[in-house]
Order: sequence, then structure tokens, then C-alpha cells
Amino acid sequence: VECYDYDNDGSHDLIGSFETTMRRLQEASQTSPAEFECINSKKKQKKKSYKNSGVVSVKLCQVVKEYSFLDYIMGGCQINFTVAVDFTGSNGDPRSPDSLHYISPQGVNEYLTATWSVGNVIQDYDSDKMFPAFGFGAQIPPTWQVSHEFPLNFNPSNPFCTGVEGVVQAYRACLPQVKLYGPTNFSPIINHVACFAKQALQQTTASQYYVLLIITDGVITDMDETRSAIVNASRLPMSIIIVGVGGADFSAMEFLDGDDGRLRSLTGETAVRDIVQFVPFRQFQNAPSQALAQSVLAELPQQVTSFFSSFKLKPPRDPSPPGGSS
Repeated sequence: VECYDYDNDGSHDLIGSFETTMRRLQEASQTSPAEFECINSKKKQKKKSYKNSGVVSVKLCQVVKEYSFLDYIMGGCQINFTVAVDFTGSNGDPRSPDSLHYISPQGVNEYLTATWSVGNVIQDYDSDKMFPAFGFGAQIPPTWQVSHEFPLNFNPSNPFCTGVEGVVQAYRACLPQVKLYGPTNFSPIINHVACFAKQALQQTTASQYYVLLIITDGVITDMDETRSAIVNASRLPMSIIIVGVGGADFSAMEFLDGDDGRLRSLTGETAVRDIVQFVPFRQFQNAPSQALAQSVLAELPQQVTSFFSSFKLKPPRDPSPPGGSS
């Protein structure tokens, strides 16, 4: 066992080390701690009077099983996948070939390609393959009010689509029925999914985790509300994936993806963990189809395992075959 003096810049200094056995560590208790002299061999060679660099006293030693992402999935954890599509006016008139919502003669656009690429991978982790799919930023029938979370199938009581194919069909059917408008508000759909994730906080095992895929063309209008929504969601079994389509300035999206430091809300609250992954679609246009999905889902396994381990939640049943590491 090596002991270091921690430094923020990573240049930790070795205090000393000692050798022992697991049995000796596990025998330690509050009333009978196991004590070990911490020896720094360099200091020992230099000073004849050197005794030790301190004594490590162990009062409790537990072996805790760490579950992998696959352990949770194989053990019955349900990944609940929700899709949200940007129907704001900045996408352009869907009837125009310049529009990001224009469906080419080949039957594709960036929204469809992104949905297919990510959905095809994530649906393997979703046992019932029933996905709620929503749109935001459009005027919808019959009142033509702007909505920031309308079901693509226009069925509020059952917004579920069967598999990625069902999401694609709902999107195609929805597109000619709405008027692209604005503004680009993310917080309503984030809070919508967070409501379900909050209910899952009651779980006594790692049975439910929520993933929200937002496909958007640009700049967020409700940045302050979105920051607060993400900070709140960081305490829940939930991750957010944002795929940026088109050629807009996505610097605000990079900011939400807290890789450069933890995201803060306007009131100064800090996200408990980084739950946002942003990927610009056009960086992957000429790459193999699986490259986008790999990049989009790169952080998800760690986000799932870190949440459940922080609450000490085990998979609903023992994963088989066993794949956990101690």
C-alpha cells in the first residue's frame, strides 16, 4: 500500500508504503485497529535515525463489488430512451432542399440519420423498445399554439413509438402537420423526462435509468432555465445526449457538456456529475455510421455506473455471466 501527499496539479509526493495481507486488513476493527509503519525507502537510506514517515491505522476494511455497465444491463436495469426533435424555424422550410428537415429523394436528412445511428445502438439496452418521442418549438394543431414538448404521434396519453422504426415513422408523419416556429427551449423536455427519473429515485435496486436524446440545429433560447434543469437532473438516474445538426455555432452546447468543469445553475448550484454529452453531427458525415453512435454513447456507461454506485444500488438480479470486478 502506497501513501501519497495529494497535490491539485497531480504532482503527488510519496509519503511511504507498507505491505500487508487482505486477511490482516479485514481483521481490523474500531477496538483493535491494524497499524502499519509507513516507510519511505529513500529517506531510510539517507538517515540512520529514520524510523518511519507515519503510522497508518486501519479500523475498518470492506470489500465492495463494483458493477460494470454490462453488469447492470445483464442484471435487469432498464434503459428508458426518449427522443426530442427540434422543430424551430431556423431549420428552414421542410419543403425547401436547403432545410435541415427536408427529406431527400433517398428518404433521409440529418435528423433521421442521427435518430437511426443513435437509436439503433441504444435500443439494444431497452428491453421493451418502446420510445417516447417528442418535438419542440413548433406551432401544432388544432390551436396552433407553440409547444415545447408535443408527442410526435400527437397522442399525449401514449407518446410511445415502437422501436427506432416507429420514431422515424412518427417523425415523417408529424413533419407536414406542424408549423416550424420557436424559440429553442430545452428545459421543458429535460424537466419532462426528469419527472420520470425522479420517480425512479424510489428504487431499491438499479432498475431504471433514463436517457434523453435531443437533436437540434442551434442556439438555445432558455439557457438559464436549461442550466438549472441539467443541474437538477444531475441528481437523478438520467443522462442527456445532444446531437447538433447543421452548421450553426454550437459553443453553447459545448458549455453544457461539462467536460471543462462542472456546470453551474444561475443561482450557483453545481451539477453533482456531468450528465451531458454533445456531439456535432457534421463531424461524422463522412465517417462510418457506427462512429457517430460510438461518440454519442462514449460517456453513457460511466454515467450509469457512477450514479448507481454513488447510491450503492445493485442490479435487480445477479448478472449472468458474472462480469463485475472487485
